[in-house]
Amino acid sequence: MKNSNTTSDSSKLDRKTIERNRRIHMKSLCFKLISIIPSKYLKPSKDMLSQQDQLDLAATYIKHLRERIEKLKGKKEQTMSMMSSNQNNNNNRIFNIGSKLPILEIRDLGSGIEVMLISGLNKNFMLYEIIGVLEEEGAEVVTANFSTIADKIFYT
Repeated sequence: MKNSNTTSDSSKLDRKTIERNRRIHMKSLCFKLISIIPSKYLKPSKDMLSQQDQLDLAATYIKHLRERIEKLKGKKEQTMSMMSSNQNNNNNRIFNIGSKLPILEIRDLGSGIEVMLISGLNKNFMLYEIIGVLEEEGAEVVTANFSTIADKIFYT
């Protein structure tokens, strides 16, 4: 008889220990979750919130992030379609420029700039001179390329 009671008692202790560890783990996960939510989304008394309130705030914040992602995806698609149509217009304009050469185009890319020079085969431009001017102005040239298409030379 004693043997079965001892087994029963030890299994109860094991279950209690497992449950206690599970609760401690869940509490630490809830704390970690609430700690990564920006303070502007929390109520003024962060310490006074119950775990349920903390989980509700986290769910609200996640919904806010999803909505923001959707808005940004929409903006990206809109910008990409505008860029695509602008690129088509630029390509048509570049190949129809004829005697308006040379053309210097500078694009602001946020963290850098892109410089494109289009010249004719008869007009001699030294790429190193253009790079020298850019470096004198404080720019760091990361890549420099050129290609010849028909009677035009494209320097980028």
